[in-house]
Amino acid sequence: MTNIPTNSPFVNFADEPYSSWREEKLSSYPECIEELVVKISNPAKLSSDEINALMNINRKTNAVIYQLPLKKTTDKKNIKHMGEQLGLLNLDKNLCADEDSISVLTVKNDEKASKYIPYSNKKLCWHTDGYYNKVENHIKAFLLHCVKPAVDGGENFLLDHELIYIHLRDKDPKFIKALMHPEAMTIPANIEGGKQIRPEQAGPVFFIDAQTRSLHMRFTARQKNICWRDDPATKEAVSCLMEYLESNSKYIFSYKLKAGEGLITNNVLHGRSGFADDKMQRRVFLRARYYNRIGQINSKK
Repeated sequence: MTNIPTNSPFVNFADEPYSSWREEKLSSYPECIEELVVKISNPAKLSSDEINALMNINRKTNAVIYQLPLKKTTDKKNIKHMGEQLGLLNLDKNLCADEDSISVLTVKNDEKASKYIPYSNKKLCWHTDGYYNKVENHIKAFLLHCVKPAVDGGENFLLDHELIYIHLRDKDPKFIKALMHPEAMTIPANIEGGKQIRPEQAGPVFFIDAQTRSLHMRFTARQKNICWRDDPATKEAVSCLMEYLESNSKYIFSYKLKAGEGLITNNVLHGRSGFADDKMQRRVFLRARYYNRIGQINSKK
């Protein structure tokens, strides 16, 4: 947390400045996901009003949904350019991404991709993207574009990570301190055919970006192949977090993206319900992941 000021609400555990930040965060917070929607005319050339609308909603909720005109489609080139107009420049090339670092998410049967749930029709549990990455390579934002929705199912559910921070801190500040520990959550190494694809990765759940001084989160609700720090505070914190994710909180939004719609987010907590394809229509999404936040122009990896 180098260069993080001591008056940051995320590192200072006194009432101020946390209470001021908390009040501002919760003030007039959207009550339904429809309040996060912005209509855009051309993803290749956003108007200043469209950019301002996308940025303003994102500043409040860390996530925004865009809608293209009916029957308007877009391709990977336009997706990339739309991200660039919002300051999203540093693409992450993950294991199953294409050469342009943009992934096509659909049910795949090849041996490489089929073992990963995003390329199946199974439910995706609560997580943040790239939770297995090193903190310095954390995914700070992603763009998810719907080319074709599933015939049945495939809803996305979202929760602003700053709100779960508030919930946990209000319950007990020790929960936040435990989840900021550099070894709070460890993801075992990814080994395929006896070869290590990715080493074991330990890190915090909550951490602060030194450049933007913003709060980020790395988390997965999966039960297997994950090791939590073995201490009482961490166990209590994880239990409290999981309980909230299973609640009917008004801040947990659910939305099924339609063709031509997309989600742009500072990597909030999210997941996806299971879905079914048919012979006439397969679910197809495009996903771009970034090492910088929305609006963080001139950021370097």
